[in-house]
Amino acid sequence: MTTEAASTTPERSSRPFRLAFDGGVLGPLVGLVLLCVGFSFASEYFLSVRNAINILDQVTVLGILAIGMTLVIIIGGIDLSVGSVLAFSMMMMGWLYQFGGVPLPIAMVLGILTGAACGLVSGCLITFAKLPAFIATLAIMSIARGLANILTDGRQVVGYPDWFTNLATVRHFGFLSVTVALFIVLMVIAGIFLRYRATGRNLFAIGGSAEVARLAGIDVRKYTLVTYTIAGALAGVAAVTLAARLNSSQPSAGLGIELDTIAAVVIGGASLVGGVGSIAGTLIGVLIIGVLRNGLNLVGVSPFFQMVVIGAVIALAVAFDTMSRNKN
Repeated sequence: MTTEAASTTPERSSRPFRLAFDGGVLGPLVGLVLLCVGFSFASEYFLSVRNAINILDQVTVLGILAIGMTLVIIIGGIDLSVGSVLAFSMMMMGWLYQFGGVPLPIAMVLGILTGAACGLVSGCLITFAKLPAFIATLAIMSIARGLANILTDGRQVVGYPDWFTNLATVRHFGFLSVTVALFIVLMVIAGIFLRYRATGRNLFAIGGSAEVARLAGIDVRKYTLVTYTIAGALAGVAAVTLAARLNSSQPSAGLGIELDTIAAVVIGGASLVGGVGSIAGTLIGVLIIGVLRNGLNLVGVSPFFQMVVIGAVIALAVAFDTMSRNKN
């Protein structure tokens, strides 16, 4: 039955997977190169090693969140809660360490598990309560942000030890911090998982058609739960990374970052209808967001106008995705 059902999968279920790893990243890559060329002429400081390191530091948290968002979007879902889950995980870690007397390494792990628990709740709301992903994660976004403020009555937690902040500030080999190295390792692992593991390829099948995937023997409910749990756990990892960089835990952390995260994944070639996406494309999308913000800052563009530019880029990316699907 599995073989027969799989053979009836529409062509679009396999074709997006090929596109995701063949030509799917070409357009975003060209866009990234053009941005770099443009900003190199606009600012003498853009093409420097120091600025490149700054960009890597600035996109680390966004990139870790984007890995989880890529998995979610590939299965045809969406997660609006990642910014709030990041804040809740960060505050949980800080509260456990500062007020609960928990050793920081254990508090870090518990903070990541807090994110995973939030993702699991989102997955349960989607699979068992049959809520649309948009509504389920919107609810978790509000709940997690509220809990982040409740833990310390809206106050930030400060006073982490030096070894913790050194994870984000000390440069190994002159340029690589532990947090940036973690981001790179997670990207590589996720890329290998999606391309070479059968479980990773099943995500594309679910995004292409959940019903066909179910008939092919794929446990769609389980994959949905695991995917949202992983996305939540990665939000927890991003929380630890951001806390190390800021040397504090802040309940307001991650406000609006879910929009940048979705933008990075979509700009990288993923389709909001599911079934299409790649880690390589997401990495390029993350770098495009990072280069845009960095370059616009260097040339003195207002942060408010930067929001307009990012919004326009998102609209163009989705428009190109829609037009390409209509042609096919």
